[in-house]
Amino acid sequence: MPDECIAALQPAEGKVIADLTLGGGGHTERLLEAGATVYGFDQDLEAIQFASERLARFGSRFIPVHSNFCGIERELTLRGVEHLDGVLIDLGVSSRQLDAPERGFSFMREGPLDMRMDANDPTMQTAADLVNTWEAEELARIFFQYGEEKFSRKIAREIVSYRSLHPFQTTLELADLIERVVPKRGPKHPATRVFQALRIAVNHEMSVLEQTLDALPRMLGDGGRLAIITFHSLEDRMVKLDFRKRSQEMLDHESWPEPRPNPDYAYRLVKRKPLLPTDEEIRVNPRSRSAKVRVAERLPRK
Repeated sequence: MPDECIAALQPAEGKVIADLTLGGGGHTERLLEAGATVYGFDQDLEAIQFASERLARFGSRFIPVHSNFCGIERELTLRGVEHLDGVLIDLGVSSRQLDAPERGFSFMREGPLDMRMDANDPTMQTAADLVNTWEAEELARIFFQYGEEKFSRKIAREIVSYRSLHPFQTTLELADLIERVVPKRGPKHPATRVFQALRIAVNHEMSVLEQTLDALPRMLGDGGRLAIITFHSLEDRMVKLDFRKRSQEMLDHESWPEPRPNPDYAYRLVKRKPLLPTDEEIRVNPRSRSAKVRVAERLPRK
């Protein structure tokens, strides 16, 4: 799927592209190799430092930006960038973060129950803060809403009962409790959905994505391409609905005498349906199994 994403963005010499999820720098490296100038966004300072070293050979064509990607408009305006030729967003958790026990994202490795994308921000609540202080009703809500966990209420009740004697501190403490509460269903670990929900809640991922989707039509230049990789149904639904809303020239309703121009009309869908990973890609990288890529192009401004 990286090949399809890079091809969709049409990187070339002279083009300016924003990779809003820099991570280890893999996508950005491909864009730079094609000759583009790339602004790489990441709120994780470790990712910025790692990618900056990896991409140092490209000199001034790589510009790291230590910021959450919802700050795209502010950060690029400060740097004198009015419009972009392309934007890439990969909404998957970085493998470097997932595989680092001290970051607290994985239910397979012992580590502090953290899950903050920006581990250096002391103002952010950690996953431990949430599970140790939120009421059962609120925990159940996010487990169901963000994780689509059908045992959300049962898990939330058990968490509240357990923490009254022993507050949660580590990833495996929580994962073990969920494993005792939830019957195993297929190959997925029983804690998968709850950990996803907590990560989304800790990092305010849905509101951040919503803000970013709203800013992108203003930041993309005419003909600029936008490629977004999603990994779960919540974020994919949000992207799909946003693309649909912005790709309809006219709006109609049974109560209206005639169709009206759509004030949000801004995109042409490059592909009507999302790109999906091949069997070979899934074999090489099992984490890509649930990935979907949606691509849109900014229409000329009138």
